[in-house]
Amino acid sequence: MNIPDDTDLLKLDNQLCFALYVTSKEIIRQYKPLLDPLNLTYTGYIAMLALWERDNIPIKDLGTRLYLDSGTLTPLLKKLEKQGLLERVRDSRDERKVLISLTAEGKALKERAADVPRRLICDSRLDGEMVRELLTLLHGIMK
Repeated sequence: MNIPDDTDLLKLDNQLCFALYVTSKEIIRQYKPLLDPLNLTYTGYIAMLALWERDNIPIKDLGTRLYLDSGTLTPLLKKLEKQGLLERVRDSRDERKVLISLTAEGKALKERAADVPRRLICDSRLDGEMVRELLTLLHGIMK
């Protein structure tokens, strides 16, 4: 691997964080036309993805899974609840915990969203192998 010499380290194009930032913004922009018919923002979409994987979970666990703090997560959950996709209820075993559960409408939305990932990948310049390799690299950075 070639690491830029010291004179190049401060060039914007040599910044991993900048490349990831721009790529993230671009991908989220590409999601918008796919998510608008579902009435979801990208953040709402990832919350629903997490809940489709594991329903009826504490807010804290959802925030951890999504890497979101409560200041971002709470308004998002209120919006999704107002749309009828989920409900927040106190845990009967521990009143201090609030659980997030999908409604029937929230569960049904999964079927309508099923093609979103495939459509996004098809619209990108990546093939399946490239996507798998990129995910492996990015998950290595996330941990």
